[in-house]
Amino acid sequence: MKHTNNFIRVILCLLVITSSCVDDTTQLFNVEKPESIALYEYLDNYDALKTYIDRDANPVFKLGAGVSADEYAKLGALYRFMNSNFDQVTAGNAMKYASVVRDDGSMDFSKVIQFVAAAQAANTSIYGHTLVWHAQQNLKFLNGIIADREIEFDPDATVEVVDRIKDYSVEGFTGWVGGPVNPEVQDGVLMVTNTEAQPNFWDIQFHVAGDIPTKIGSKHKVTLLIKGSTAGQINMALGDWGNQQSVKVLFTSEWQEVSAELNGVAENSFVMLQSGDYVGTYEIKWVKVTHTESASVSWWNNLVSNSDVEGNDLSSFFATERTDGPKEASLGAAGTGADGIGRSIVVQSGDNPVNPWDTQFFVKVPYVFQAGDPYRFSMKVRADKPALIESQAHGDPGGYIHWAMVGSPNVTTEWQEYTNSGTINPDQGGMSTIAFNLSVFGEANTYYFDDIYFEIEESGNKIPLTPEEKADTLTWAMDNWIAGMMEACDGYVTDWDVVNEAISGVDGDGDGIYDLHSVNNVPEAEAVNDFYWQDYLGEDFVRVAIESARRHGPAGIKLFVNDYNLESDWDNNHKLKSLIKWIERWESDGITVIDGIGTQMHISYFMNPAIQESKEAHIVKMFELMAETGKLIKVTELDMGLVDENGNTVKTADVTFEQHLLMADFYKFVIEKYFEIIPANQRYGITHWSPTDSPKESGWRADEPIGLWNLSNYRKPTYGGFADGLKK
Repeated sequence: MKHTNNFIRVILCLLVITSSCVDDTTQLFNVEKPESIALYEYLDNYDALKTYIDRDANPVFKLGAGVSADEYAKLGALYRFMNSNFDQVTAGNAMKYASVVRDDGSMDFSKVIQFVAAAQAANTSIYGHTLVWHAQQNLKFLNGIIADREIEFDPDATVEVVDRIKDYSVEGFTGWVGGPVNPEVQDGVLMVTNTEAQPNFWDIQFHVAGDIPTKIGSKHKVTLLIKGSTAGQINMALGDWGNQQSVKVLFTSEWQEVSAELNGVAENSFVMLQSGDYVGTYEIKWVKVTHTESASVSWWNNLVSNSDVEGNDLSSFFATERTDGPKEASLGAAGTGADGIGRSIVVQSGDNPVNPWDTQFFVKVPYVFQAGDPYRFSMKVRADKPALIESQAHGDPGGYIHWAMVGSPNVTTEWQEYTNSGTINPDQGGMSTIAFNLSVFGEANTYYFDDIYFEIEESGNKIPLTPEEKADTLTWAMDNWIAGMMEACDGYVTDWDVVNEAISGVDGDGDGIYDLHSVNNVPEAEAVNDFYWQDYLGEDFVRVAIESARRHGPAGIKLFVNDYNLESDWDNNHKLKSLIKWIERWESDGITVIDGIGTQMHISYFMNPAIQESKEAHIVKMFELMAETGKLIKVTELDMGLVDENGNTVKTADVTFEQHLLMADFYKFVIEKYFEIIPANQRYGITHWSPTDSPKESGWRADEPIGLWNLSNYRKPTYGGFADGLKK
């Protein structure tokens, strides 16, 4: 049956979508009919759109439209019209996270169930839109479940706080020495040999630990892990050259921890051992200085970005050689990381250095430490040749503050972990960078660093979840949401946008492909209003979503990654090329399978011929690239506006009949190229996103001529162009 304009007047304005993925239920209003009815009468000769599809040549193709699920489920004129023109419908909003998930995490699928029942009754399929997206998420619930956790503690409890540890298994001896003695580290142990007794015990003395933040009148405990060739005693002092408190400590010929409490008598202290009256050799594995405080709720917060060096973020790592300014350090290849796993930071020191600091490696954090701040530092390190590394405190890289920071690690050709902890002393205050001097031995060398952590102790009545805890919690939330949606659809919805708009337009890490969307690479307004699952689950978030959808979904489910600007001419389709690379990466585990690619195609016809030619060429290129993937290809949200010669958007009332015809030809071009380039077994369908023009008050392409019908529900020339493309 042919459908005349009079017969096709139905309530269609509710088909207009508020955003690229949001529907807008609007009030129908009248506009004037075209001045020359005769120009449009040819449209009476067209049949319903879906009748033009050659089903034998396109066995899996579905023609779809975006709809308001609420209006569709009313089973009225809109419902009948959509079912007569289209094979498939996509809910603009009803199947999205924020439409279902309440603030307390409970889920209301009642509208989804009604929508599915209505479509099923008409034997019209549904394209599920969308399971995972950063927009239209329930921020209150999602941010709430990963918020800081309140904890209880005993207000009378006390804790031991470490002021300084000197561990000779990973650090050389660097202290001051007085008298006929030569303390040296052998096999990770400080060896001190006195060959004969001296007249006074202070005739042999040396510093075993320095730069210890102490307070006058405070109690500190100094502990040694020590043994001697024979039992004996030595004098142990805490303080500075102007004032010290000391005590005799006893030890035996067996390893034991020996402790003594000493009062703080200076603001910045050293531990000095005096052994002029001991004859023999005594050995020390480590020295630890601590004090006791009232307990509080505290935790360690790592300040280093990309600590495990598995990502591409180098913002915490810099290196410099001699007069060169600090520059980002270099990432090593896969397999250069600790124990041959993953990657590392690689720094090469130059030949014939003049100073130990001619080559430096910097670890910079976004926090300025003040005197009294507790810290912990650890890293794994090796070098091509054995070496000694000195550390300094800097402000920014190259901004020297103090000659000592986290000790002086001995580096071997084997991976070893180096740790240092304590409290920032007054001389180090204002530092935010640890500088490692790599030219101490005066020869060229190559250093490898991995698992680098610089942590500050924080306290309060709440403790942040760890990244692992947040990932685990959000994995549960995603799985719970997908399971609920699949149950509500009861197996009827077998085609899904599993992940929507994952790819940004930014290559921040310089690897040649666009990064995933992140709170760190989007405008502030989007960062505040959206929720980026990938920031917590990492790039595997797509794998997590796909695994969940296949586990909870029906047999034969088809899962698509959907995105916009894949036809982009300004970057030569680079977003699509990036998406294809990401798909290869996601599928490289041998488990994840992505069935298809969805391209939104919110396009415009450009009255500038050169621009329009470029747009058409890159649409062709998009389809060619997609066809080469072997994936199912679906145009998921097609609509079209109009841009004049000066780059201005043309409003609906200003479009001439000739421009309508140009838009119609462009629709025909797009659809014909889809059928021409995409192989039959990959043609999964085309969905028109907004079958009517957009009202002035709409949030999606407001007052633009994007429909196949106008707001008075008459067919437009674009209807004819769309139909002509389908019947080729």
